[in-house]
Amino acid sequence: MTESPPAAGRKPKRVTILGSTGSVGCNTVELLAADPAAYAVEALVAHGSVERLAAQARALGAKLAVVADPGKYRELHAALAGSGIEAGAGPTAVVEAALRPADWVMAAIVGAAGLAPTLAAVRRGAMVALANKEVLVCAGALVTEAARRHGARLLPVDSEHNAIFQVFDDRQRAAIERIVLTASGGPFRESSRAAMAAATPAEAVAHPNWRMGAKISVDSATLMNKGLEVIEAHHLFGLGSDRIEIVVHPQSVVHGLVYYSDGSVLAQLGSPDMRTPIANALGWPDRIPAPSPRLDLAKLGRLTFEAPDPVRFPALRLIREVLAAGGAAPTVLNAANEVAVAAFLDHRLGFLDIAGIVEETLAALPGRGIDDLDDVYDADREARAVATRLVGNGARRAAG
Repeated sequence: MTESPPAAGRKPKRVTILGSTGSVGCNTVELLAADPAAYAVEALVAHGSVERLAAQARALGAKLAVVADPGKYRELHAALAGSGIEAGAGPTAVVEAALRPADWVMAAIVGAAGLAPTLAAVRRGAMVALANKEVLVCAGALVTEAARRHGARLLPVDSEHNAIFQVFDDRQRAAIERIVLTASGGPFRESSRAAMAAATPAEAVAHPNWRMGAKISVDSATLMNKGLEVIEAHHLFGLGSDRIEIVVHPQSVVHGLVYYSDGSVLAQLGSPDMRTPIANALGWPDRIPAPSPRLDLAKLGRLTFEAPDPVRFPALRLIREVLAAGGAAPTVLNAANEVAVAAFLDHRLGFLDIAGIVEETLAALPGRGIDDLDDVYDADREARAVATRLVGNGARRAAG
C-alpha cells in the first residue's frame, strides 16, 4: 500500500497494541507499517516473544515495549539497546502500558491475562478494539458499564461482530428485530456423532477456511467459539439471547446479518481475512486500505446456509443456558472449556467429552455474582480446579 500523510491539520493517531506478537497483533502491525505517517505507536505488549516484540518496536518507533514475562526483562532491554525505546516487564507493566495516552488500543492479549489491561484502557476512555473474547465473555457487564461511565468506545474485531457493527444502525435500534452470526460449521459440520467421538486433535484443528491457533480451532470444531460469540454480541449490541441467532455458512463470506422491521436484511461480506475487520476498527469512523483479497462473487459461484445441529453440537445449548443464568456462569463455562480443550489436545479427553466436562463443571459450582475483576478471577480459578479434577477422575460423557 502507498504511504499517505495524515490529513491536513490531523495529528497521527496514537496507538497501543496489547498482544502485538500474536496473529491479530501482527496483522495490526502490518497495517500500521503500511502507513507510518498516520500513526504514532505509544506501546507494544507481548507475552514472551522478545525478539519479535523488539523488532516490531524498532520498526514502528514505539515509545514503550513490554513483555508480560518478568523474567525476560533483561533480554528485552538488551534487544532494545540504543533504540531509545523504553522497556518494561511483568503484569504491572502491562497494565501501565494500557494506561499510556493512546487514542486507540488493540486488546488482543489471549485469556484472562488480557482482562486487567483492557479494563484499564476502557477506564481511561480510550477507543478499544476488542479481539480478546474473555473480556466480554467473563466480564462483559463490568466492561460495558465502565465504557459507558468513562466514555470509551468499544470496537469489535472478531469478524462476525465487526460485520454486525458495520450494518447495525444504532439510530434505528427500535427497528432491529434480530442479528445473525454466521459459522463455517468447522471440520465436523457433516460428521456423525460416532465420527466426532473418534476425532483426533489433528482433525479438529484442520479448519476449512481460517488459519487459527489450536485452541480456537477446536472451539470452532465444537461450535463453542460461536456460542461464546453470542455472549459477546449480547454485551456489544445490548440484545437478548432470543434476538441473536447462529446460521452455518460454510463459505465464510457472509460474516453477519441484521434483520430490520421493514423486511430489510443488511449483511457484511468479505474474504475470510482478519485484516479486514482490524482495518475497519483501526480506521473507524473512516475506512482505510487493507491488503485483504477482494471478493469475487462470480468466481465463488454460490453461497449456502443451514441451521446448526444442537444435538451434535451441545455447546450451543450450554451457551444459551449460561447467558440466561448470568453472573459468573459464562466465566465458569469459559474456564472449564479451556481446561477440557487442553486435555483433548493432549489426548487425555475425547472430542465429545469437551462439552460434557463443561456441563459438569457448571453443575458443580453454585451461581454467584460478578462485581469486580477479583470475582472473575475467583470464579475462573474455581472452575479450572473443578474441570481439572473431572478430567483427572476420568469423567466422560457418553459418545452415543
